[in-house]
Amino acid sequence: MKKKLFSILTVAALLTVGGQVNSVNAAAKHQAMEKIAAKGEKTMEVTKEWDKVFPLSDKVNHKKISFHNRYGITLVADMYEPKNAAGKLAAIAVSGPFGAVKEQSSGLYAQEMAKRGFLTIAFDPSFTGESGGSPRDVASPDINTEDFSAAVDFLSTQKNVNPNKIGIIGICGWGGMALNAAANDPRIKATVASTMYDMTRVTANGYFDSVDADGRYKTREALNAQRTLDYQNGTYAKAGGVPDVLPKDAPFFVKDYYDYYKTKRGYHPRSVNSNAGWNKTSALSFMNMPILSYASEIKNAVLVIHGEKAHSRYFSETAFKKLKGDNKELMIIPGAVHTDLYDKLEVIPFDKITAFFDKYLK
Repeated sequence: MKKKLFSILTVAALLTVGGQVNSVNAAAKHQAMEKIAAKGEKTMEVTKEWDKVFPLSDKVNHKKISFHNRYGITLVADMYEPKNAAGKLAAIAVSGPFGAVKEQSSGLYAQEMAKRGFLTIAFDPSFTGESGGSPRDVASPDINTEDFSAAVDFLSTQKNVNPNKIGIIGICGWGGMALNAAANDPRIKATVASTMYDMTRVTANGYFDSVDADGRYKTREALNAQRTLDYQNGTYAKAGGVPDVLPKDAPFFVKDYYDYYKTKRGYHPRSVNSNAGWNKTSALSFMNMPILSYASEIKNAVLVIHGEKAHSRYFSETAFKKLKGDNKELMIIPGAVHTDLYDKLEVIPFDKITAFFDKYLK
């Protein structure tokens, strides 16, 4: 008999691993809070302390900001600005991985690009982290694509940003969202998708497209039964995630996620991935709404980056085949696995990313 496969019911959970560092959770509850609000925005409570999984660079200025999306949800972000910057800058909005928060990979990318001369923001997607939205820990292919365009709204109105020089970076599941946003929003002049997932494909079809229509139907039955239970109970059941203790026969990609989200390397108390996981019913919308349907219509520049040894490499390769034009590029990093492109500065090709944005945000 084949080993039991992870079902598409728990695909999100595979990308959202739970945390077990109770002392960290306890400390988080006592962090000092402050309230911030952009002009006309709902006031949000956010931490004052630097609580990222990476150190603050002395080459950037940092502050927290907020903005709203088209659905009225207030998003909270970290802004990184090059020190001694003058004039109107090219800007980049960053988000991901799927189920992570801005204190993790996206913040690292944003800070690094700010060191290289760009004004950047790393934002928590709707319903997660310090951003607004209820219920919590919900993902949506529509709303999360909109979050990128909302970031462009905000950046376009900043006095120190050139509104014609705005790009985005999406990591992991937000790589797919970034491509979807680029297809819908011509204001995005350049897009980087790093170690991307197509969350709609993997949710509908399972890993390596192993689930057929009958399998999807069974999953829909289970998820819609869960909706009834959630409504009766007045709560939203969590999908769970990678086990606190890894089984000896755990697939490598599960070990890969565990190594980032459940260790000091990347654990964060507000991260969906680092804690209880997504709501189970989040998977429903992803099953019916393929986000890359119009990727072939992206006219502006795209750089797709993936690790050679990543289990998820096929998402980038398939997405790249949809892209048209000589301003599209696929870069495969020799020997790299999926999470190497989350935080390993010696692996992430920041020189290439910088050259790409320098070219297309000129």
